[in-house]
Amino acid sequence: MRYAFKVQYIGKNYAGSQIQFRNGEQIEIPTIQGELEKALSTLITGKRGNNCSSLQKLDGKKTPLENRSCSGKGNERSNAINTSENNIEGDCKSGNKPIIRPVKTVFSGRTDRGVNSLGQVVHFDTDKTIVASEFMYHLNEILPHDISVTDLKEVSPDFHAQKSAKRRHYRFEFINRKCKNAFDGDLMRIKYEINIERMQEALNYLKGEHDFSSFKSSGTLNPSRVCFIESVGCRRAGDRIVIDITGNRFLYNMVRTIVGTLLEIEGHNLPSSHMKDVLDAKDRRKAGATVSPYGLTLIEVQY
Repeated sequence: MRYAFKVQYIGKNYAGSQIQFRNGEQIEIPTIQGELEKALSTLITGKRGNNCSSLQKLDGKKTPLENRSCSGKGNERSNAINTSENNIEGDCKSGNKPIIRPVKTVFSGRTDRGVNSLGQVVHFDTDKTIVASEFMYHLNEILPHDISVTDLKEVSPDFHAQKSAKRRHYRFEFINRKCKNAFDGDLMRIKYEINIERMQEALNYLKGEHDFSSFKSSGTLNPSRVCFIESVGCRRAGDRIVIDITGNRFLYNMVRTIVGTLLEIEGHNLPSSHMKDVLDAKDRRKAGATVSPYGLTLIEVQY
């Protein structure tokens, strides 16, 4: 059976959304996917995943869920999920440490270090029958404080979190104020006055289907360059500037580089048509800097 859910997270403490590998071996750094798979594996198989030591059966000890009671009802794990054992891939006794993931997740897309999410969509497969409300409660209880899940449901076997997605909505926010505020957090602060009308005119050049090579960072092997931008807009909310952009797909660091180009236009008092010149150039050197990931949020994935 295939299940899907939405994931909300604050990305500043993680090296991006996806588990990362080097020379075929998993890199031991914190990621959203790694934390999700550990939590899912704990609930479904009683084994946390990610490395051999943590994947061994817990030597008869109770899992975190088995140690927990809820509302005086005692252990509810048997109500949330059928607990028969899954086989674990790999051999911990071999010379090379295997990559063992009892439950594998698929994300709608990758987000970089520091990027947040309100609507990341993830699917996973299991032969267990899950009671969604109870399972989701326990999953949230054992996830780190800066990751949560919602809208867990069974989906069709042919649903794919990434390949079935039709459009993705990102939002970038920054502060437009001369003086700092202790509650600005990690958001970027721009001291000079932003011209919202000119910024919107510049963004309008991005609508439709284009080759976005100028806004793609060099650190990716994906040869695809073409995206369709359905809508893009900016607005002022108090002393914050909010930029929303929706498209079928996004290139590596594309949104952050678009924002960097907007700030280049504003900072140097360039015409809004500079955005079109950059777009048409298909040359990363013509675009602005890639701004900080703090302030970028994946709002929604639509199917």
